Amino acid sequence: MAIDDRKLDVLRAIVEDYVATQEPVGSKALVERHNLRVSPATVRNDMAALEDEGYIRQPHTSAGRVPTDRGYRLFVDRLSRAKPLSPAERRAIERFMFGAVDLDDVVHRTVRLLAQLTRQVAIVQYPSLSRSRVRHLELVPLSTTRLMLVMIADTGRVDQRLLELPDTIVADDVAELRRLINEKLAGCALTDTPPLVEALLDEVVPALRPAMTALSTVLLETLVERKEERIALAGTANLARGLLDFQGTLRPILEALEEEVVLLKLFGEVEPSMTRVLIGDENEIEDLRATSVVSTGYGPGTIVVGGMGVLGPTRMDYPGTIATVRAVARYVGDLLAQS
Repeated sequence: MAIDDRKLDVLRAIVEDYVATQEPVGSKALVERHNLRVSPATVRNDMAALEDEGYIRQPHTSAGRVPTDRGYRLFVDRLSRAKPLSPAERRAIERFMFGAVDLDDVVHRTVRLLAQLTRQVAIVQYPSLSRSRVRHLELVPLSTTRLMLVMIADTGRVDQRLLELPDTIVADDVAELRRLINEKLAGCALTDTPPLVEALLDEVVPALRPAMTALSTVLLETLVERKEERIALAGTANLARGLLDFQGTLRPILEALEEEVVLLKLFGEVEPSMTRVLIGDENEIEDLRATSVVSTGYGPGTIVVGGMGVLGPTRMDYPGTIATVRAVARYVGDLLAQS
């Protein structure tokens, strides 16, 4: 059954009031607080219809109603209005993120900022190497037989490896190796580099082939073999504010948050410029079905290198949370593009 605009207005009012007060919402309060332009009797009839359709429910013997997961879903899909951040909120983001010195600092500032602004649990995935590109490769001579390889990705991620050479090498040869590997690999996705590294062995002059052989092994280890994904988390204590929302289910939620695989599934599988909202039973992870998750991807320009977002009770300020997650993701993307 299609729901008419008047009933949608009633549902929106119920969601907004319940999120704000955590109290079941009655028809009298709706008429008093919202400009619905109908009588309390009409609102009662609309609430009965919404309850029959499964969008609201009556907890215990209270006269009021609260939204169901289905009601929140309809609210997010059709009713929640865009809630732009205030100038003060935007300044707070800029002030908090200004001066980040490296990628670790960016991630830690981001996750703390999200937790503070949304008052939920915030999760940020470190930029995934599988989604990264080579920005620059540097070779630093440490001795005549030892080099340091420094790989800088377009995400700002930096990896260093020591390289032992079979023979001594002069500065001009180090410069030539540096030129060759950057010419071949700079700008390439890390996942596309193995055949390019192998091709370097065929293209280098014979005198440099032993050094390139040693270098290619370390290149493959640096560019390909490091598969670990990392997660930063903050604001777990915020869950304690919503004990009534979770009705004794807080412990399994906390245990699920300790599982990095679970968090990567929730926050690492996001599409470019899309905000995903999972509400209650929409979560595949059973222990998190009392929660909602708002997540999005971030990265320089149109490239997504990781996911971020928040987790909290289904009684969540969805418009405000969605706007905050999007704004912080955009800001971090701009930071990475400048780095």
